[in-house]
Amino acid sequence: MGPGHVRVLLIGRGGREHAMAWALARSPNVEQMWVAPGNNGTTGNVALAEDDQKGLIAFARANAVSLAVVGPEAPLAAGLADAFRGAGIACFGPSKAAARLESSKAFAKDFMRRHNIPTARYAVFRELEPALAYLRGLAHPVVVKASGLAAGKGVVIPQTNTEAEAVLHQMLLERSFGSASDEVVIEERLEGPEISIHAFCDGARYAIMPAAQDHKRIGDGDQGPNTGGMGAYAPAPIATEELLAEIRRTILEPTLAGMAAEGAPFSGVLYPGLMLTKDGPRVIEFNCRFGDPETQVILPLLEGDFAQILADCAAGQLDPSTVTWRKGSAVAVVAASGGYPGSYAKGHVISGLAEAADLPGTLVFYAGVKPSPSGSSLTDGGRVLAVTGLGANVAEARARAYAGIKNISFQDIHYRHDIGARALEKEAT
Repeated sequence: MGPGHVRVLLIGRGGREHAMAWALARSPNVEQMWVAPGNNGTTGNVALAEDDQKGLIAFARANAVSLAVVGPEAPLAAGLADAFRGAGIACFGPSKAAARLESSKAFAKDFMRRHNIPTARYAVFRELEPALAYLRGLAHPVVVKASGLAAGKGVVIPQTNTEAEAVLHQMLLERSFGSASDEVVIEERLEGPEISIHAFCDGARYAIMPAAQDHKRIGDGDQGPNTGGMGAYAPAPIATEELLAEIRRTILEPTLAGMAAEGAPFSGVLYPGLMLTKDGPRVIEFNCRFGDPETQVILPLLEGDFAQILADCAAGQLDPSTVTWRKGSAVAVVAASGGYPGSYAKGHVISGLAEAADLPGTLVFYAGVKPSPSGSSLTDGGRVLAVTGLGANVAEARARAYAGIKNISFQDIHYRHDIGARALEKEAT
């Protein structure tokens, strides 16, 4: 790929895609970029939906797109990467068959069993009565998961067996997650800190990214309901070289080898969410794309050429030595609408965006933001934006993220005040 010769179509509209667009725009290889549909922070937006396969491919052909990049999981699970490749357009993202690692938790668990990849004990059910009988025979606490895609909300951690039975009723009888809960996984509940590992993959080779930790609960001190993620930091001090070596050996390498052996080589971003138990790292779930908000702390640390890396992965020619990272840390704090993750209002005017972005070492990534007719920015989602701070260490990066977000205001703004606090304790030891 020569300098200035790649024409990119990025698919998606969230904070993850704004961060990806920002990273792609920094590449000297990118001649032109479009984002479909994009958001108020991205340029070159095209009014095409993420699930409009025919429209996206027609646009890519008409505009001589040389690399398609798929951000979200739903179009990958629906086979968008296959459709692009079938049309002769290079695409960064796994095939529909490889994306089953995320789109079917039942497939992923059975795959891990076949390939001896460490994960929690589990069973899969499609009917209520056998699920209840299994649950009543267990002596350990459980997690109940809808097997299909449920926008990050299909995992329930019941506190009692009675609550677990109610969740099974909701998923299998009341269809609380629609077709995502056609199958339900009942899983042993593991204990330990969680960590997000991302790797660029070309089907055989891979390059690991800085380990990240995110904050799922809505409130400070990890209180309240789970969300899509209220903030993140990278690299996570808990991820020692020894731990990363174990993750490579026991999780990343057998996953790539296993998918290739089963005829579905994995190309794209492989993102296992892990729990660090007393017995070692265990896979909680696989994702087939970048995390959100992890992307907003990982990509600002990338020194290598993002467009070149994605093109190399799409071509099956990744050279891991080209994936290099800057020293230092990144911390992202998410600003959410009041009421999220429950119901919330939209359309509130956002102020202070430019002031935040002008601060040194500070980036603002939009997610649920739309323009008003007068040109101001309005809230348009549960998670509205993320402010990322960069610094020599977590303490400095965190200070910059919070200095940035203090400039931003909208009605009922909510954000956590303890993002990165765990890492600070680790950094001080």
